Amino acid sequence: MKKSVLTRYRVMAYVTGVLLVLLTLGVIAKYLLHLDGADGFTTAVGIAHGWLYVVYLVVAFDLGSKAKWPVKKQLWVLLAGTIPTAAFFVERKVSQELEARVAQDAPAVAKA
Repeated sequence: MKKSVLTRYRVMAYVTGVLLVLLTLGVIAKYLLHLDGADGFTTAVGIAHGWLYVVYLVVAFDLGSKAKWPVKKQLWVLLAGTIPTAAFFVERKVSQELEARVAQDAPAVAKA
C-alpha cells in the first residue's frame, strides 16, 4: 500500500471532521441561541460537509480495500465522518496501524 493512499485519507478525515464540528456549532447557534447569520453559515457548511463527505467515503473505501479490512471495520471508518469528533479519533487509530504497514512495504518497493 502506498503512503499517498493513507495521506489522502488523513486529509479527508480532518476536513470532514472540522466541517462536522463547525456544522454542529452552527446548528447550536441557529436553533438554541438564535444568532443572526447562523442560518447562512449552517447552510454553507452543511453543503460543503455533504459534498466532501462523499469524497471522504470514496477515499476511506479505497483505503479500506487496499488495507483489506473486514466489513465491520470498514463501516466504522466510513461512519466516522457522521459523528462529531469521531473522525479525529478514528483517523489517529487507523494512521498508527497503517503507518507501520506502509513502512514495511517501502523497502520492498525500493528494492524492486
